[in-house]
Amino acid sequence: MLKLWGRNNSTNVKKPLWCLEELKVPYTRIDAGGAFGIVGEPEFVAKNPNKLVPCLEDGELVLWESNAIVRYLAARYGEGSLWNTDPAQRAEADKWMDWATSTLAAPFRPVFWNMVRTAPEQRDMAAVQTGLAECSKLLTIVDQTLATQPYLSGDSLGMGDIPLGCFAYAWFEMPIERPDLPHLRDWYDRLRQRPAYQAAVLTPLT
Repeated sequence: MLKLWGRNNSTNVKKPLWCLEELKVPYTRIDAGGAFGIVGEPEFVAKNPNKLVPCLEDGELVLWESNAIVRYLAARYGEGSLWNTDPAQRAEADKWMDWATSTLAAPFRPVFWNMVRTAPEQRDMAAVQTGLAECSKLLTIVDQTLATQPYLSGDSLGMGDIPLGCFAYAWFEMPIERPDLPHLRDWYDRLRQRPAYQAAVLTPLT
């Protein structure tokens, strides 16, 4: 059976978890990373020398990097659903996957770490405000796109929605001031109705 190493409170682990749940692929998840350790043990390092989660094992394939895992799962198991066979439409989904990681993740990180994983008296609120301002500006771009289509991947949910969909949960549930982005909110509300999203993403923020 397919194996996924990673703790379920990691945003990066939630990406392949959500993908697996959407595709109804049988899998075993092994707690690793953070308080669970394991990532520094020789057996894990042999699979992923970066000592990070997630890490996927599917038969003889061992794969790390969350977006690469999502792309593989979608291509291997999700043709006609998460994986679009049209190269141009699939490129649109690819674009949003990479954007979430390369553009949004950096300003999002100090907001999340301070508001979720740092005691209130130790928070760097200047870093939070800087991150919030940048995230708000960037998410306006997403809101404009979602004004013209229901999903980032196009007319239906696809792999392009998965990375940002995992960030969206924290964005909307953290105790922060957010701009009014109605199309982004509607998209998030649609995601919340999906059983796979509920199972993989809507876990306690810790």
